[in-house]
Amino acid sequence: MYGEGWKLAEQEFGPLRSKAARKPWPECPDIVIYRCSHCGRLYQVLAYDLPAQEPACCNAPMEQLKPLHIEDVLPEVNVVYKIVGGFNQSAVQVFWETKQPEDKPEWVLLKTFTGGYIKYVTAQKQPPLIFPLSDEDAYVYCDRNPCQQCLFRCKRGFIIYLYTKTRGLVEVPLEKMSDYFKS
Repeated sequence: MYGEGWKLAEQEFGPLRSKAARKPWPECPDIVIYRCSHCGRLYQVLAYDLPAQEPACCNAPMEQLKPLHIEDVLPEVNVVYKIVGGFNQSAVQVFWETKQPEDKPEWVLLKTFTGGYIKYVTAQKQPPLIFPLSDEDAYVYCDRNPCQQCLFRCKRGFIIYLYTKTRGLVEVPLEKMSDYFKS
């Protein structure tokens, strides 16, 4: 049916594996989010698709949310991540801790080299949120599991955006490197 050379049992690479020979360049435009100060509705656009004037809601212009850096909301909100997997399967796990229940994230968006993944946090959901990666986003220099977070920082350029009603938009760049490799 598929020809004589095709056999599923002999496939050695997973379908999510990156075939990139080198680390991809970030191609995804910046994410811009507007919020209505009356009803709280959110509106997302891409940076290269910005409207000529602010979008309106409830008969008023929406405010553009400026992301806070994670350092600006510590220790009330803390977000950490872990890169797991190797060549055939890789993912980003996002963990959060909040001092107040109202600071719990409503959603988390992972901006990658080629796009973004968004997950909503239900009332019962506990960390981590897991974002499986594929194609160029799954690029890894080595095949170590867990990720050693070495000098190559394969996911540098990714950004975690976390939204809470009380804090607004928080950004966490995926830049950390293990202390072992810093010396």
